[in-house]
Amino acid sequence: MTQTQYFSSGLELANFVVIPDILQQAWTAISELYKETSQKEPSSSVKFKIYEPLNCTIIAFFTWPANSKDCVQGNEGGDFVTSSALKGYFPHFNFLCPKGNQKFSINKPALELFTSIFDVLPKSVMTNSKPLIITGNSLGGSVASLFTLSLLEKINFTNTKRPLCITFGSPLIGDEDLQEAISKYAAWNSCFLHVVSDQDPVPRVLISQTGVYKPFGTFLLCSKVGCSCFEDPRTILELLKATYSGSPGNQDPNLVFDVYGTFVKDINRKVICKDTTMLPERTTQPLRACITTQIVATGLMQPEKQQRQNVDVNIIITETEKREKLKPKREALDPKGLNDIKVYMAYLEQYKKLSKDDGIGYYDKYKFERLTTTYMDLEKYKKSLTIYWKDMVDQAEKRPQTIGAFLRTRMLFGGTNYRRMIEPLDIADYYNKGLSDYINNGRSEHYKKLEQWLKETEKPSSSSGPNDLKKQNVKSILTEDSCFWAQVEEALILCELLTGRESSVMNKESSKKKRKASAMDEESSKKKLVEFENYIYGLLKNYAVSSEIFLPKSSFMKWWGEYREIMGTSYSSSLTNFLKNDNNYEAYAKGSLVF
Repeated sequence: MTQTQYFSSGLELANFVVIPDILQQAWTAISELYKETSQKEPSSSVKFKIYEPLNCTIIAFFTWPANSKDCVQGNEGGDFVTSSALKGYFPHFNFLCPKGNQKFSINKPALELFTSIFDVLPKSVMTNSKPLIITGNSLGGSVASLFTLSLLEKINFTNTKRPLCITFGSPLIGDEDLQEAISKYAAWNSCFLHVVSDQDPVPRVLISQTGVYKPFGTFLLCSKVGCSCFEDPRTILELLKATYSGSPGNQDPNLVFDVYGTFVKDINRKVICKDTTMLPERTTQPLRACITTQIVATGLMQPEKQQRQNVDVNIIITETEKREKLKPKREALDPKGLNDIKVYMAYLEQYKKLSKDDGIGYYDKYKFERLTTTYMDLEKYKKSLTIYWKDMVDQAEKRPQTIGAFLRTRMLFGGTNYRRMIEPLDIADYYNKGLSDYINNGRSEHYKKLEQWLKETEKPSSSSGPNDLKKQNVKSILTEDSCFWAQVEEALILCELLTGRESSVMNKESSKKKRKASAMDEESSKKKLVEFENYIYGLLKNYAVSSEIFLPKSSFMKWWGEYREIMGTSYSSSLTNFLKNDNNYEAYAKGSLVF
């Protein structure tokens, strides 16, 4: 039971296309194009047509198999076009390049066919409410795959039905880098089903020619005995070589076209009825038995095929079994890890509440009361949270655009709460070292990215002020600007420079800065403090700052005391008028203050 969970055969996708006759509909569309296409068509041409049955939209691509074989076997048939070369004239695959891996290669004949008709292909097919099936045979299947790839950038995987690409006898279209770019994401890889007959030479041409072409998606390998699905790229390559039953060089690819029609017609019977004489014994281990059953359906267990191809089936089964055991589990968030993150954030919330009860606020409590058991626990949780979110941000940034955007959206709420809770603690650590200008010199990139993603999703407010919900929750909110306390620290440094006092945390670097600033124009310093005033007042008007800043022991109230002394009693502004009235603090905390 434990072993069988490793095996991944693509059966879900196979069942999906067989049961509702999607495979039959795809082949019917190709057959219609077959009837309309002359065999004298040049090898450098591909026909396509859109069909609208009741339950889906089908876009079919057709090329004559013999023409396809000649095309990919030609002098330049195995040539690649690199992604770097594509950027200059066909940028529609740029999104496949994740950061840190800016290259992949596509088969030149397939790409040229695709680009030759790209401008006339429908561009709004993903807005249709019906499922989209993209299909093609031989080199037309390669074009179908490329068209499907070009659509992936536009798909919102949260609310759009993904397209399904079904190819029949299609050659491989790309190298290992392209395979990795697609196979790394289940949402993309599951869009492709490649049907390959054991009698068709076309899907195998580029394997023997170059050895650098690699498969992606699910492969449905079919024979007279039955059919079976495989997803592991190395297993697929081995089986494509081993299962070919045609005569090398003599098989007419056009004759194989009808083989696919017969297979599609009989697929339900073939899936249900199997020759049980070749199935594994009951004593076979579950994983090996499952693999053996899959191999039986490809027809490879027949003695005459093994002799003709000179293959040892047991070796293929054993190697497949090893790979399946080593295969990592499908990408998923670790429930235990997520639970730990929630626990750590809950601990921080509790720390914030207790700090407020002490009249100091959690920023200043963390900054000045560090040598306690509570601090040691807090530091441990803070570190774990930072490692987790740095990794999450790194993953989202390195992934191709559509997947990265989906991940960013999914983690935006949790990432914003983390940033607003934890970054103030990093700011406290930074200024405790006597450093200055955290925003420009000390801020971590992952905080910048989390803030940027939030801004990209925020919609302009239609109202002129804060809504009632923000006012009601101001007591418990986290200050929206996670760099708020860095702004306060910089304002405190300016006050200390103007009054001639030296901060208790100021080190030699800051002292040097102070000496340089001694000749600074006093009005310039005051101007910066007035800018800080406006910044604070803007946050207050929008109820975007926690009421904790008014606690008696907070660094903000320390700034206010020093600033009032510097500016004098005669100075008046919107913020100073607000701060001079202690009743405003309570009114703000209740959300009842009108600015």
